[in-house]
Amino acid sequence: QVRLVESGGGLVQAGGSLRLSCVASGIDFSTSQMAWYRQAPGKQREWVAHITSDGRPNYADSIKDRVTISRDNAKNTVYLKITALKPEDTSRYFCNRVPILPSWGQGTQVTVSS
Repeated sequence: QVRLVESGGGLVQAGGSLRLSCVASGIDFSTSQMAWYRQAPGKQREWVAHITSDGRPNYADSIKDRVTISRDNAKNTVYLKITALKPEDTSRYFCNRVPILPSWGQGTQVTVSS
């Protein structure tokens, strides 16, 4: 059974940073491309970043200067570090495989106060 469990979100002030984590199970993690997405209230889910199985990252232009995606295959975990957080980063953040799995985790909420 596929399971994606995100964590690490919270309430932070603008300018702060967070590192989000996602533990995946039920997939062959070490050979999977993984990605982070986010969804703000009333908006569509958007892609933030992905990382290949061998660690090559790719980022959305809107946030690429402030995020770092990484992975630890030994822990079946993918990370997303976001720095210089802005109120517009307030969203629920999700991870998923590439190509997307039909089941999503619950995500982790990031709220940035101004």
